[in-house]
Amino acid sequence: MKINWGTGIVIGMVLFMLFILQYVLRVQLDPKLDNELVTESYYQKEQEINYNREKLENAYELGNELQITTSVQGIEILFPLHFNPDEIKGTISLYRPSNQKFDQTIHLDLQSNFLLIPRSKLVDGSWNITIDFVYNNKGYLKTQTLNL
Repeated sequence: MKINWGTGIVIGMVLFMLFILQYVLRVQLDPKLDNELVTESYYQKEQEINYNREKLENAYELGNELQITTSVQGIEILFPLHFNPDEIKGTISLYRPSNQKFDQTIHLDLQSNFLLIPRSKLVDGSWNITIDFVYNNKGYLKTQTLNL
């Protein structure tokens, strides 16, 4: 039996469709392969994402009033001077991309608008810093990457 090129293409397409069909059926029927939503509470997660976006916008509106810089002493964080430090509540997360055992979370309990994270508590390299705080019932979120 001689097969021309048109028949070969049709046979190839049918084999490809059978391959895809068996794969789809296997994924749908195998209980070990979870193909459901990533989270059951996706609506709440979406609202959390929207709230974080609002906090990011609030921090952006502060401009240079909220500063994260490095110095010889360590990481310096300057909150807006018109904020009362006693009313600033939140956390600072220090994330070390190369080694999670160095990750830290610092709860804010300020006496002034300036916070120093000493270099002795940090190792040299890249750090992702996230400041998440509330002042006068308004949330703020700022993220920045620094190299020590």
